[in-house]
Amino acid sequence: MRHVALPLGSLLLFLVLWQALAASHTWSETLVPPPAKVWDAFVDVSTTHDGVRGYNGTTLIEHLGISLRRIAFGAGLGIAAGVVFGLLMGTVGWLRSLFEPWITFLRTLPPLAYFSLLIIWLGIDEEPKVTLLAVAAFPPVAVSTTTAVAAVPKSLVEAARALGASRWDTVRDVVVPSALPETLTGIRLAVGVAYSSLVAAELVNGLPGIGGMVKDAANYNNTPVVLVGIIAIGVSGLVIDGLLLRLERVAVPWRGRT
Repeated sequence: MRHVALPLGSLLLFLVLWQALAASHTWSETLVPPPAKVWDAFVDVSTTHDGVRGYNGTTLIEHLGISLRRIAFGAGLGIAAGVVFGLLMGTVGWLRSLFEPWITFLRTLPPLAYFSLLIIWLGIDEEPKVTLLAVAAFPPVAVSTTTAVAAVPKSLVEAARALGASRWDTVRDVVVPSALPETLTGIRLAVGVAYSSLVAAELVNGLPGIGGMVKDAANYNNTPVVLVGIIAIGVSGLVIDGLLLRLERVAVPWRGRT
């Protein structure tokens, strides 16, 4: 009951404070719209009203679905590449020395720093958006997997080799299971980074898409729609993170246990 009551209580308190702030008229409704207006905007962008379907001809769930497909494809590519590079760098010392500085350099760059370059190279269609999300998701997985692989106890590796395991068998049966918990943590971080890069990825030609909807609504000071888009991104992010946590519990049930 406590795990349910506390989040619901904090949500209720937030809504009360939000309503009180909007009712105080400290700021105009353009800056701080009341919850009722945001709800009306949610209904409008989710349905057909006055002959207008959703926002810019696309409903909220469709905007969100298009963005989630971009994230799934882009972040999926980045995560797969990060796992492969992490395994290679964690097991081959000279590869780590060669690539780790470049991955660290890439990890410190904000997405907007290279998005314009991706547009110049790839145009304004789907390619730069997916590439941006892949590049953003790659470093957290690569770093966490490399660290986890390098931290595998040498005694386990030596025991496997002494029992006749080949190098591939050792990686598959010893290294990968040992590194899996930290790798899954890196995947969770990568998905979060991809989400934080979503609006940046959809700055150019982002409609339809939830980030593009937020950007377009902001251009017209349509704060309720902006808040609807932000809430949709946040809620979907919470759901996906919960699913990843569930996957982690199933894949590595021994984590946190002695």
